[in-house]
Amino acid sequence: METIVVPATKPVPWLAIGAVTATVSVFAIAQGLSYPLLSFILERQGVSPTMIGLSAAMSPLGMIVSSSLVPMLVKRLGGVRTVLCCAAFCATLLALIGATQNVWLWFPLRFMIGMSVIPLYVLSEVWMISLAPAHARGRFMGFYTSTISLGFALGPATLAVVGTQGWPPFLVGIAAFLICGLFVAAAAPRLPQFHEDEQQGTVRRFLPVAPTLLLAVAVAAGFETAMLSLLPSYGRAFAVGEAEMATLLTVFIIGNFALQVPFGMIADKWSARAVMLVCTVLTIVGCALLPLVLGTQAQWPVAFFWGAFAYGIYTMAIVELGQRFSGSMLVAGNAAFALMWGIGGISGPPSAGIAMQLFGPHGLPAVMAALCLALVLVGVLRARQRA
Repeated sequence: METIVVPATKPVPWLAIGAVTATVSVFAIAQGLSYPLLSFILERQGVSPTMIGLSAAMSPLGMIVSSSLVPMLVKRLGGVRTVLCCAAFCATLLALIGATQNVWLWFPLRFMIGMSVIPLYVLSEVWMISLAPAHARGRFMGFYTSTISLGFALGPATLAVVGTQGWPPFLVGIAAFLICGLFVAAAAPRLPQFHEDEQQGTVRRFLPVAPTLLLAVAVAAGFETAMLSLLPSYGRAFAVGEAEMATLLTVFIIGNFALQVPFGMIADKWSARAVMLVCTVLTIVGCALLPLVLGTQAQWPVAFFWGAFAYGIYTMAIVELGQRFSGSMLVAGNAAFALMWGIGGISGPPSAGIAMQLFGPHGLPAVMAALCLALVLVGVLRARQRA
């Protein structure tokens, strides 16, 4: 009788995955806390909205500048040492911001924070992609992106507990960055290493390799930042109260993290690219439905699923990145994603704002739909080229 040998299944490194998840969740809380905190402080100082917006733009600008430097840092310092240095630097910069309380000094400080946070994002994503089992990468990355979104949502909620006055909110953010470093240091022996002979990938080499994925990240970033920035103005144009629009935004954010794991499970069985395109098409449907449901009971489920599908575009881009690339090209790809997220985050709100000025409030969903339509068209064209 023939003996059938079943290959052993590689055990899931739960401790390392838990450490990376804890790291990114604490880090996201610190980031989600800092943006509204600094805006509240500047408003109390009587700083103009334009200056507040320019100050806030310094962080994504720093992200764009530093994204191409991540592969070089990893090559020279290693992944763990890079994260530890950046976490300590972020904590120091946030302490300097709290000590100075000056809008002009905050410009370079916020720019440097943006430069420092990108390696934390990039390497946590690379570690998670590398640690996740190949057959279940979609659900693991869905959980990962949900954790980031939830952390960002908890950041502003933390301010409701500690307030926005004095040092307490800054100390929470500083402690979060330091705890992030401690988690990585504790898990260092279990984290994937980046070897010298693998470090051949660069952002410049990656950019022409995966244009659809890069566009997907830019679209997801532009969509999210424009919605968070301008949806309250859209509701005001239709006499919808501030409290109701704030609740609608909350439902939109809840949708961001609620369905990413189910999307990942579908991608594991189907295709990350196919799920991404379906999410994009359904996001366009949400744009079309917004003017029809705003102010009605239907706005709540529409906002929930709209947020889920819009964020699903980014989740599926990460899943496909992990399926197609490894080693130094995976590091370069995540750095390129950070670059495109910064570009999308900076360009999305101004583009939508100009459209609202030129064409009225419906310019917001129109621009968002146009961005998603461009992604669908590029995805279909690239699929035909491969066929």
